[in-house]
Amino acid sequence: MTAQEPIRRQVYFTGRVQGVGFRFTAVAIAERFEVTGFVRNLPDGRVELVAEGRPEVVEAFVRAVADEMSGFIREARSGDSPARGDLHGFRVTY
Repeated sequence: MTAQEPIRRQVYFTGRVQGVGFRFTAVAIAERFEVTGFVRNLPDGRVELVAEGRPEVVEAFVRAVADEMSGFIREARSGDSPARGDLHGFRVTY
């Protein structure tokens, strides 16, 4: 991956992240960024967020979500890989 190639970032948020509007906040924030992806609740209580786009845009988007929801997040773990290009829009999935 080069700095200009789109990336796919997968982030797992832990804490009190379900039942607090996390997913819908992430979707609202995504409207301000050129990203595609999804956000969903996991059965173990975490929230998974996957975003694709230019590295600096994905970084800014994830930071904006983390900043907005900081009172509910205990930990965030993430990893990057090359973008797959199979995502359209940014939405809540179930």
